[in-house]
Amino acid sequence: MTRLGFNTRVSFSDDGGPAQGLADGIELFRAAEALGYQSGWVYQRHFDHYLSSPLPFLAAAGQHTSRITLGTAVLPMRYQDPILLAEAAGVTDLLVGGRLQLAVATGANAAFDAVFGAVETDPRTEAERRQLRFLAAIGGETLHVVDGPGQGAPAGTELRVTPHSPGLRSRVRQGAGSLGSAIRAAELGIGLITGTVLQGLADGETFGEYQARCINAYRTTWRTKYGTEPPPVAVAASILPGPTAELRETYAAYDRQRRTEGMHASRPGGALEPVLKADLPAGMRISPVFHGTPDEVVEAVLADPGLAGADEVVFFLPPAFGLAENVRLLTDLARTVAPALGWSAG
Repeated sequence: MTRLGFNTRVSFSDDGGPAQGLADGIELFRAAEALGYQSGWVYQRHFDHYLSSPLPFLAAAGQHTSRITLGTAVLPMRYQDPILLAEAAGVTDLLVGGRLQLAVATGANAAFDAVFGAVETDPRTEAERRQLRFLAAIGGETLHVVDGPGQGAPAGTELRVTPHSPGLRSRVRQGAGSLGSAIRAAELGIGLITGTVLQGLADGETFGEYQARCINAYRTTWRTKYGTEPPPVAVAASILPGPTAELRETYAAYDRQRRTEGMHASRPGGALEPVLKADLPAGMRISPVFHGTPDEVVEAVLADPGLAGADEVVFFLPPAFGLAENVRLLTDLARTVAPALGWSAG
């Protein structure tokens, strides 16, 4: 592992309110950069007590930091206008000095069709169509050639997204939750980040084993298609070392909650009650929580094949944790676990 990152939902409670949550999120990025973390990632979640619009937040965080890369993990393409997203991403990347990392996802989810509008095709097909349009736009390709009056420019004008940030397309990743999605990332020539929910596991296959299989398939596909080494692969993971007995009990309680409530565990005060809990569909799993003493956590992480195959580990922070709890966790991770994984501060 050569890079270390974290993922936060920039959550807020009813008591603190969204303004405080956003301010705490920026302070978290400042603290992580001071600790030497190379990347910070935010998650998009609509209509709840979490960050709904990552790019304005990352533009603001970029004004308070200077080195740490700023990532989205992930943006669901089904609900993005690809051209408007490319414009916003270009502006954001230029504002933060080329530090933006964009992880997008094409998973099938029709939960918000009533709000964002239904589509003629199925959600995944639509998401993949928008992803291709977005990649063309962000890569500076011609989107339309003006062929008549009334289109705002002389006939023959080639319309492209402006302002264009030249290196941004090379910093787009697929947020992959399956083997097929990892292979698609390589075929599209974009990076890969795997998350804390995977689907398509074979009977008896562990989360880490399947994660490693996805990573290997991505790298093999990339090398076969392009004849070069693929970009570094990032893996999100719940890793909670407890230097004190009190912290170990806190992290054990989070693990128990995650086993009971699944991917929606650790909600801030006022967040919506989840419908889907720990009983996931066949072949779908959430990532394990590595917790215990720092030595116990290091031993478990080193034995996990998915994490062993990663170039960058992104620590998933429990959404209900406040600023002080998150800073303590990031500090302990940087001082006790990360060095044992081969990391040094950047």
